[in-house]
Amino acid sequence: MNRKIKILFKENWGFALFVILLFASRSSFADWYLVPTGSMQPTIVEGDRIFVDKMAYRIEFPFTDLVIAKTGEPQRGDIIVFNSEKADTRLVKRLIGLPGDRIAMHNNQLLLNGERINYLGDSDHPFRATEKLAGINHLVQFIPVGNAADNFAEVTVPEGHYLVLGDNRNNSVDSRFYGFVPAHEIQGKALKVLVSLDPENYYLPRTERSLLPLI
Repeated sequence: MNRKIKILFKENWGFALFVILLFASRSSFADWYLVPTGSMQPTIVEGDRIFVDKMAYRIEFPFTDLVIAKTGEPQRGDIIVFNSEKADTRLVKRLIGLPGDRIAMHNNQLLLNGERINYLGDSDHPFRATEKLAGINHLVQFIPVGNAADNFAEVTVPEGHYLVLGDNRNNSVDSRFYGFVPAHEIQGKALKVLVSLDPENYYLPRTERSLLPLI
């Protein structure tokens, strides 16, 4: 049996090396994720497969959480991917609050360190607006739902943690439900849509969303 395994490996070592390098790359350098929910609409929609830069904030030894080097710090407005221990799943959300920030929400309007965030309405989409956050303008939407979590008193983001929200504000389970995100849970920064498959149209590609930048 051992001899057969050795022969099999010898004949297929190139393919085995390719597989190892592929998974090592996805573990530490870059990855792509399929987004199954609409919590980040209209920025990210169901069926988008997004490209994630896993070296945006740190480089880890493949297949471990051992940090080799820090490469940057998460910034307000970033779209981050993180493995939430509280939610027991991987989530994609927009980073709103940095450590030390004071954040509040009144009727879906954010206040950052005592200053109200600016919103520009969209006449073509009455439930959408452009949110101006730290020099980054992005769309958010406020589709009416019952018992929307559209208010919370001012909170201070603790050290080593971040506050995140979905762009689909009334239909997102985020820091309003799971609390602050620990820095070690962050896996990377979402940069663009690689390809988008429409689950309501036989999973045909949405060509207009291919290679669409997210930031």
